[in-house]
Amino acid sequence: MTDVVRTPDERFAGLPGYAFAPHYVEVEAEGLDPLRMHHLDEGPADGPVALLLHGQPTWSYLYRKVVPVLVEAGVRVIAPDNIGFGRSDKPTRTTAYTLARHVAWTRSLVTALDLRDVTLVAQDWGGPIGLSVLAAEPDRFARVVAANTILHTADPALADRLTWAVHGAGESRVVIEEALLDYLLHTQRAPELRASDFVGAATVHPLPPEVLAAYDAPFPDARHTAGLRQMTALLPLTRNDVGARIGRRTMRALESFDRPFLTCYSDGDPATRGWETVFQERVPGARGQRHVVLPDAGHFLQEDAGERLSRVVADVIAAT
Repeated sequence: MTDVVRTPDERFAGLPGYAFAPHYVEVEAEGLDPLRMHHLDEGPADGPVALLLHGQPTWSYLYRKVVPVLVEAGVRVIAPDNIGFGRSDKPTRTTAYTLARHVAWTRSLVTALDLRDVTLVAQDWGGPIGLSVLAAEPDRFARVVAANTILHTADPALADRLTWAVHGAGESRVVIEEALLDYLLHTQRAPELRASDFVGAATVHPLPPEVLAAYDAPFPDARHTAGLRQMTALLPLTRNDVGARIGRRTMRALESFDRPFLTCYSDGDPATRGWETVFQERVPGARGQRHVVLPDAGHFLQEDAGERLSRVVADVIAAT
């Protein structure tokens, strides 16, 4: 058993651009009671499925510009809130959150909804989580759009491949980008966390105050922010981290994934730059695919280039 809180529904009333009906399923992960996971379910029930996964510190609000474009293209859109985020349940103990559980919760949603012929659209932590779900349920996934995302492996072979370094060196040392370490330490030491501070700092175009406030809506007080704080602490910084072992296992599975795998990255995200070439080299379905660069966009490309990202996803689905 674990203490769980739910953000009051009134916190989500009238958010700009987010007039979507809520949907819920119960999801499971080892060692915890079932939890209620929120997701959007928009578009034709019999349409091809796009699974839109967010990361830290966002929630499905991030995809509000993407959803209508895909629905207009005849796509059924499933956009969940990770446990601890958005309208999903929020365990109040930070130790309730692990990468393995995030993967299990998302896998539980995919199987509960019996999603098939899925196009995975993964950004930020949506990649490590969603690609690990794909590794566990490969027959459910038809294609991938990797958008400003990575896999946590700490593999020494990543040396000099990434703009933000995170890799082993020699037998017992690691190389870590200073900005990444500063970010991780801040999230663990700050007396309070506001999602809007991070989102606003990682877009090219300034966001209106009401949009920034919407990113803070799921987190009315500190009891609601355990997952927000812990997700950054889950960043694997060494080869020995369990998250890095999960990432390497997922990469081995991707090395057999021969269905379309498109990389779509912005031109303003040093945190993930370099992973597009790693995916193209190691994933059979990515070889020969064009790499899409969305200009004038930051880490949260859904904010800076949401409509353009939507068209990329719709075109991939239509073409394959």
